Amino acid sequence: MAIELKARFKLPLLLNVLGIARSVYYYHLTHIKAGDKYADVKACIKAIYHEHKGRYGYRRIMYALRHQGHHLNHKTVQRLMKQLGLKSTVRPKRYSSYRQNTGESKQELMNRDFEATQPNQKWVTDVTEFNISGQKVYLSPVIDLYNREVIAYRTAKNATLPLVSKMLEDALKQVKTDDAPMFHSDQGWQYRHKGIQKMLSDKNITQSMSRKGNCLDNAVAESFFGVLKTEMYHKQKFKNADEFIEAIDEYIHYYNHKRIKLKLKGLSPVDYRNQALKAA
Repeated sequence: MAIELKARFKLPLLLNVLGIARSVYYYHLTHIKAGDKYADVKACIKAIYHEHKGRYGYRRIMYALRHQGHHLNHKTVQRLMKQLGLKSTVRPKRYSSYRQNTGESKQELMNRDFEATQPNQKWVTDVTEFNISGQKVYLSPVIDLYNREVIAYRTAKNATLPLVSKMLEDALKQVKTDDAPMFHSDQGWQYRHKGIQKMLSDKNITQSMSRKGNCLDNAVAESFFGVLKTEMYHKQKFKNADEFIEAIDEYIHYYNHKRIKLKLKGLSPVDYRNQALKAA
């Protein structure tokens, strides 16, 4: 009791030396005694962050937390991530497949309308290049604009025609009788090739091409490559091209099945498609 009174007697002098108000002192004292009310949420944030290998920013983590029953706004999640020292990977030479005077170009029909109301209505594609210890690796995906799902893709160590033709064969297997997707790409030589154009025309698929030198006409494919390179390529080390190709396989499965998208109401592409099919 005597020690407590002595401490209280010295408190005004201490506060005067520190230059803080009594109310401020007791505010912080109360919060220290109460403990961290966000301790459980912080543990969840760390678990989500590391599960997704640092690929999630505060907005995706906010949705992931809501799926777990923690309804916090994005500003709170952002503040807690800052306290924990957690930052998402932040987004660089683009492979150009354009070769002049090679095959027939097609009209730009997408008109930057990257929304689709049902699966297999609009597809976009492109080719990107990676350098793994001096070995080139090429990735060619088809993305369905309905849910941004990678519905088919191929990887190769050479940018030859089969990279695109085999990818297209895989994608066409998913086309049903009533489907008539628009197939949009840049003006790369592969998409001008007579063999590719015949594969599309045989299935009555409309082909669209970006205007030359205008990457915004194919912004969704560009965005996908940017996300992929940020989240699983830059600042990562791979022993060789084969190991990297395996990593691409793993990432695209993760991207389709686990990685939530804000535009898909916090669902992954596959979950969004499945939910829509159930509702129908």
